[in-house]
Amino acid sequence: MRITITGRNIEITPGLRQAVEDKLSKLERYFTPDTDVIVTLSVEKERQKIEVTIPVKGNIIRSEQVSNDMYVSIDLVEEVIERQLKKYKNKLIDAKQGNSHFRPDFIEKESPEDEEIQIIRTKRFGMKPMYPEDACVQMELLGHSFFVFQNAETEEVNVVYKRKGNTYGLIEPEF
Repeated sequence: MRITITGRNIEITPGLRQAVEDKLSKLERYFTPDTDVIVTLSVEKERQKIEVTIPVKGNIIRSEQVSNDMYVSIDLVEEVIERQLKKYKNKLIDAKQGNSHFRPDFIEKESPEDEEIQIIRTKRFGMKPMYPEDACVQMELLGHSFFVFQNAETEEVNVVYKRKGNTYGLIEPEF
């Protein structure tokens, strides 16, 4: 695995680099040596955050962990990625996806019965055009963390969502 480590508001010390490489090297048993692993370490006030992104054909394996200690965040992120790999192994390695990023012993190893993703409820609702700011107000009134709406400016379906720090995000389609 090729690990690329960058820092935002933090200097990547040799100790931090070694901790990240040691922890993420545990994932080598799943991936081929030419798999890229992108790691971003950042600090905001008391929040020590690590983001790990592993692009594999057709999918992105990603985890973000935050704590008040960077070394704790590093430990947590590896565990989460390993859990994701085990849980979604069959979906990630599906024949149509290709398996060029995974080691053969991981692919061939029997895995516990895969949990099927089941949609248990479908909601339908009318969408009247509104501006993103109005959608945020509506989302707050409903007490939800996201809201789907038709953008009055673009006439496309958009999503607004609540972010950390009491801010909002907007998701727009890209064609």
